[in-house]
Amino acid sequence: MTSFEDIYQFFQSPPPVYLNKELAVCYVLSALLQRDSYGTQLIDQLKMDYPIYRLSDTVLYSALKFLEDQGTVSGYWKKVGGRGRPRRMYQIIPPSRPQAIDLARLWYEYTNHPHFRSQI
Repeated sequence: MTSFEDIYQFFQSPPPVYLNKELAVCYVLSALLQRDSYGTQLIDQLKMDYPIYRLSDTVLYSALKFLEDQGTVSGYWKKVGGRGRPRRMYQIIPPSRPQAIDLARLWYEYTNHPHFRSQI
């Protein structure tokens, strides 16, 4: 049985919200506008920058595949600081930058991000 205390507790420590593919695409573009990145780093960065949100591997890689298929991002292999095997890094393809900025703006608006970096 639910108590008022349970309700207060829910709002004090809400469960994480998992991104769907549409939100994941916008988030990924917002992150890649800042710098090239790889999958695990994108997931960790989301958790750090937006503590209430989470991104599953399945949704992330579905979003990245969509962006690659659309010709918006490309991947390349890079050895990352002391790691054993190279990582698949992702970057925005320059002609897609205006659309990436537009979709990143949707992410910032959705999350009520206090400042959209217009200098991106």
